[in-house]
Amino acid sequence: MTAVKHMKWWGWGRDGVGFHHEDKPGFAPFVLNAVGLDLATATPVEEPAFDELTVPASTIGEALRTSLVSIVGEEYATTDDLVRVIHTYGKSLRDLVRIRANSIERAPDIVVYPADEKEVQAVVDAAVAADAVIIPFGGGSNIAGSLEPRAGESRVVISLDLGRLDRLIEIDADSGLARIQAGAQGPDLEEQLNARGWTIGHFPDSFTHSTLGGWVATRSSGMQSDKYGDIADITRGLRVVRPGGVLVLRPLPSTSSGPSIREMILGSEGRLGVITEVTVQVHRKPAKRDVYAYFFPTFEAGIRAMQDISESDAAPSITRISDAPETGFSLATSKDRKGFDKFLAGTVLPGLMRSKGWDLEKICLSFIGYEGSVPHAKRQKKLVDSIVKKHGGMGVGTGPGILYDQKKFDTPYLRDFLLDRGAAGDVSETAAPWSKLIQVHDNTIAAAQAAYNQLGIKGWIMSHMSHSYHSGACLYFTFAFVFGDDPLGEYDVVKKAIQQAFVDNGGTISHHHGVGREHSPWLEEDISPEGVAVMGALFGGADPGSNLNPGKIIGAGY
Repeated sequence: MTAVKHMKWWGWGRDGVGFHHEDKPGFAPFVLNAVGLDLATATPVEEPAFDELTVPASTIGEALRTSLVSIVGEEYATTDDLVRVIHTYGKSLRDLVRIRANSIERAPDIVVYPADEKEVQAVVDAAVAADAVIIPFGGGSNIAGSLEPRAGESRVVISLDLGRLDRLIEIDADSGLARIQAGAQGPDLEEQLNARGWTIGHFPDSFTHSTLGGWVATRSSGMQSDKYGDIADITRGLRVVRPGGVLVLRPLPSTSSGPSIREMILGSEGRLGVITEVTVQVHRKPAKRDVYAYFFPTFEAGIRAMQDISESDAAPSITRISDAPETGFSLATSKDRKGFDKFLAGTVLPGLMRSKGWDLEKICLSFIGYEGSVPHAKRQKKLVDSIVKKHGGMGVGTGPGILYDQKKFDTPYLRDFLLDRGAAGDVSETAAPWSKLIQVHDNTIAAAQAAYNQLGIKGWIMSHMSHSYHSGACLYFTFAFVFGDDPLGEYDVVKKAIQQAFVDNGGTISHHHGVGREHSPWLEEDISPEGVAVMGALFGGADPGSNLNPGKIIGAGY
């Protein structure tokens, strides 16, 4: 295996993730019908060869390089082209298309790997003294353009990789508070907590390749946030290295000491400093954890059930429902059944649905999770079952839920599978009040279809509701189409239509992927021009030299 393949710099990797269409008889015709891509005849695109890339030369001077080496050591400061390319982009469709198209306008000039907060402080101070740019780097999974240097940046760009800061420092068992270094990736973090009987309960799609610091920097949300909260709820204390010193926020349960500095750091994407440590709320591992599957006759019926659940005494860990297109996708990619199980799924269940008068083209699949003590989990399920029944839904047991749990981190890799075959696959998510959720859903679907029609192509879009709140919920859209002659131009038409539909219909521009560069054009519509002005004043005052990841969130000039 070459170094390039081993490091998987073109994406998160595709090996063993389950998207092998030969093993899923329904998947190939589904993709053909959805986007016109015939998997039987499509020839996979060759993986990009690193040697064929044109990498901008490093512009770092010897004095700054020597200073950085003296801080972190020769082994942990590199100008190697491959490492610099790995740290240039995140993993958005736009990022991966540009890599494959040999389009790297500006790469970091050097990548440094500090060992501790003291070294992070020294790197930041050296960079600011030299008027260089610092871009914090965690797992590299960002899809909002938060990692790339500005194309016209003339100053030296330093990618500050926090991968060596990956330890669980301590747990305050009485308070359920864990101090964890910001570079800890999801699996390592959870393994360290589990070994002591705890869990953070935060499982975003990017869990296997993202870090705690990255979650905080982008205001991440996880699959079980209904119970554990978003990362904004989980984060209790912070340590953030800034030029000249460390911003320290103690893990207090609550405080009224002025505007929340904690809230300012959450979602700041490196604009206010480098997050080195996070104190998070953790929980004892639950005695029981089950994910049950339910079907509803329509998406609207399912949404109303989810709303009722959020307003009830029930407190499930997961409330998720797919619309009809995503339900069709899920069924097409489910494992092949045999024997009596195949008879039940293929004959008995559809027959039961028809007997209820359901249109099988409109049915929607839901997953609801229950965690806690055995009596608590049973009580939650009993409460939810009554609400599901009220809205005409029906439970089908834990079988599909077990499969969902096993494959929950695989979905992002579908993007790579399609990209290898000349097709786009990407996501956009929003959040809106319950009163506007169906409107946002329907009008976003319509906007995407109008964009496909404008381009004269066949496209696909599907959605699910997740992350319920008392006042509303998150809608997560996945869209796909086959590229024509202008991949990024075509992508922009579809992506812009979807984002504009969000704000036009009462949703936000991003629920948990952050702003970066991808979503900044809609920020004024999201938080008002005065809101952007206040944010600009914050960034300008906190970073007058624009040394800390400039150009992100509110774009040019900051």
